[in-house]
Order: sequence, then structure tokens, then C-alpha cells
Amino acid sequence: MEYLIQQLINGIQLGTMYALLALGYTMVYGIIRLINFAHADIFMIGVYTALFTATRYRVPFPLVIVISMVVCAVLGVVIERLAYKPLRYKPRLSALITALGVSLFLENFCALPFMFGPEYRSFPELIPPKQYVILKQYNITVTNVFLINLLVVSVLLVGLFYLVHHTMIGKKMRAVSLDKTTASLLGVNVDRTISFTFLIGTALAGASGVLYGMTYTSVQSPYLGIWPGWKAFIAAVIGGIGNIPGAVVGAYLMGISEVYATSISSDLGFGIAFAILIIVLIVKPTGLLGKKRQEKV
Repeated sequence: MEYLIQQLINGIQLGTMYALLALGYTMVYGIIRLINFAHADIFMIGVYTALFTATRYRVPFPLVIVISMVVCAVLGVVIERLAYKPLRYKPRLSALITALGVSLFLENFCALPFMFGPEYRSFPELIPPKQYVILKQYNITVTNVFLINLLVVSVLLVGLFYLVHHTMIGKKMRAVSLDKTTASLLGVNVDRTISFTFLIGTALAGASGVLYGMTYTSVQSPYLGIWPGWKAFIAAVIGGIGNIPGAVVGAYLMGISEVYATSISSDLGFGIAFAILIIVLIVKPTGLLGKKRQEKV
């Protein structure tokens, strides 16, 4: 029982990072039907932004996470304007290939010696580590990093749900997601709404990058976003791509199942995500919380 509960806590911690990443994928797909493969590399830039901000300027943790979110948000909007906006009314395959190209460019450009370089780095200690016993009979402990992860994710999720459902820009985002043409006829600035969606989604990726570095304390290389990005994308598909609550549910399911599978075998831990994806798509092709959509052809 002690082992199972401790692994559950570890799975929740991993799921918090997947959740923030998956939200970026699902928001962009929900509004323009594009899989932004560069999203994982923006997450990587968030990790490095936090690393250099904390080591060179010694800024406190709250400011580190704000700076990383701002840097990633600006980068996301720039990418959307330069790479995706010119292809908005082109075939979807063109935008998909462009997303792959942007991803490869960011990875290889950041690996150059005058940028981040290919070497491993240690993430700075943003917060002195502490442990708290929560179940004495089972000797279950949690760290302050785990609690901070939950707090940050909870605040961001509540803020996102409020933004989407109770603000004017959120109504515009939902309108553009349903029908861009009709939304534009009703006075919605579609281009600005899409850019704002990229801004929010990539800002969440920046926050996820800070939590990742703070939790796992090692920054492997500019290619570190590949596997978390794939896992978060799979989580978004499992939950129902385009569905915000579904992305969160899929992320925690992914994190918990991966931790339990890894405790049995590291190979199983890598493969469990794809096994769950196949099962979910066979049983419910729209994802756990996804809904069927009709498209005019």
C-alpha cells in the first residue's frame, strides 16, 4: 500500500506537467485544427529560460515562472504570425509540414554552441527542498516541490477556465473554434483571436518547463522536449483533442499510468502511452471527453 500510494503521488506530479503541455496542443487544435509540433520545443525554451534566469540573475521562483511564460508566449505569437498565419487558408498538410519544420529548426538552432549547446546542465535549486509526512501509518511523504506544482497548475487551470468561459476574449475563442467564417461576420477579429490562443497556450508551456526543471533538476539538451511533447500530445488525444477538460484528464491518466508502468519496466513506461492511446481510440475514437463534430465538405 505504501508503494502504491507513493507511486500515485509521483504520477500526479508528472501529470501536472503533461496537463499544462496538453492544454497548449488542445487549444491550438480546437481553434485552427492544427497540431503544433513546435509546442514541445517552446516547452524546451521555457526550461532553458528558467535555467539561465535563475543562475545568472538569481531571481526568485515566482518571477522565474513569469519570465518563462512571457518569453514562451512572445515566441509562440511570433511563430504563429510568421509560419502559420500565411498558410491559414491553404491545405492543412502545408501547415502540418510547416509545424514540423519549425520544430526541427528550434531544436537544431538551440543546439548550436553559441545558443544553449548540446551539453547536459543542472537546473538550479529555486526552492530549498523539504519533505512532509502526510500518512504516518504508511510513511507517505510529499515534497514542497510537489505541492508547489499542484498550486501552480491549479491557479493556471482556474484562470484558464475563467478566461475561456467568463470573458469576452474567451467567447471569441469559442466562436472562432466553432466557425471562423460566421465569427468574422459577427465582428470577431479572427486573426487576433488565434494569436491570443497561441499566446495563452505557449505561456502554459513555459510554466510547464519551469515545473519540469524544478522537479527533475537536469536539463539534458535542446531535444529534451521531444518525449514530454509526445506524451502530452497523446494525453490531449486520449482526453479528446480540442477539449480542455479532456486534456487535463488525459494528462493525469498518462502521468499515473506511466509511473506505475515504469516501476515495472522502463521499456513498458515508454510504451504504455501508445497502448492506452490505441485502446481509447478503438473504444471511443473521439477521446474520453471528446464529442463528434460534423464538417461540411
